[in-house]
Amino acid sequence: QVQLVESGGGLVQPGGSLRLSCAASGSIASINVMGWYRQAPGKERELVAGLTSGGSTNYADFVKGRFTISRDNAKNTVYLQMNSLKPDDTAVYYCNANVRRVGQWQYIGYWGQGTQVTVSS
Repeated sequence: QVQLVESGGGLVQPGGSLRLSCAASGSIASINVMGWYRQAPGKERELVAGLTSGGSTNYADFVKGRFTISRDNAKNTVYLQMNSLKPDDTAVYYCNANVRRVGQWQYIGYWGQGTQVTVSS
């Protein structure tokens, strides 16, 4: 089985920064994409940023220029550096990874448990 564990969430002031981490563990052969989604109260879950193993990135318009996604392929870990945070960034942030398990050919998606980010004065 594959597990994703997020960390780094918390309460910050508007304009502040947080760095989220997500580590994947288990019987992992490879991960071709890792990313971050978020879900705010009353809203649907939405993509924040994604990053392939080859280095291609995809950012939602609402975070471009403020957030940076990166990963350590050797550690199966993805990071989200969040700068210039706004109250509208308040949400539960979920890590997602497209994982090929040892002995398997297919990639399937896994989700972390989520970490709360609250931006408030």
